[in-house]
Amino acid sequence: MCSDLMNFGADIDTLKRYGVDMLHVDVMDAHFVPNLTFGPDFIKAMHARTDLPLDIHLMVTDPELIMERFELRSGDILSVHVELNRSFTELSARVHDAGCRFGLVVNPDTPVESLEPHIGLFDTVTLMLVYPGYAGAKLVDGILDKVRVMREWLDSKGLQDVMISVDGSVSAERAELMAGMGAQIFVGGTAGIYRKGMELKDTIPAFRQAISK
Repeated sequence: MCSDLMNFGADIDTLKRYGVDMLHVDVMDAHFVPNLTFGPDFIKAMHARTDLPLDIHLMVTDPELIMERFELRSGDILSVHVELNRSFTELSARVHDAGCRFGLVVNPDTPVESLEPHIGLFDTVTLMLVYPGYAGAKLVDGILDKVRVMREWLDSKGLQDVMISVDGSVSAERAELMAGMGAQIFVGGTAGIYRKGMELKDTIPAFRQAISK
């Protein structure tokens, strides 16, 4: 959602050229969060344009309704919000059957223990560091330490293989700090790689260097 949408194909090529590992796609329905962004047709167009995996973040009340409109591709990640307060058993199985990883997303005010009923279903956990809905949102005060808390909680449950993703106001400096806390996937938005007055050819290598220290 931070890309130049009028030149999106070229932007995807640039992202790949300078070393991103996957493309994060925010899907919103104006119900779960107060915004509308990309939909299933856009995901299909991205699959047709690039072989990069997609990290599909569904900020929607009805994930199945969205998923009926596109096919996952092996290597993709599909994540939904734990705040939906429902069973994810069938959804997780559907994602795994497609050769993809299933993730749960945790909003800033949601405790890490909310994942307890879903142990065994998810491969990634995305920690929202901002309140979701819009690019450029302000970092929630004190939220970075939640990365360490989540890593310790996952490890205590025998979930060492579950990867932590961080999303929202992830600057290179904060990414370096969170990498030391156990984060492994970093969503680069306006604070990270789409920085005002800078080009992707410069910001992406600098960001990667920060998380590789």
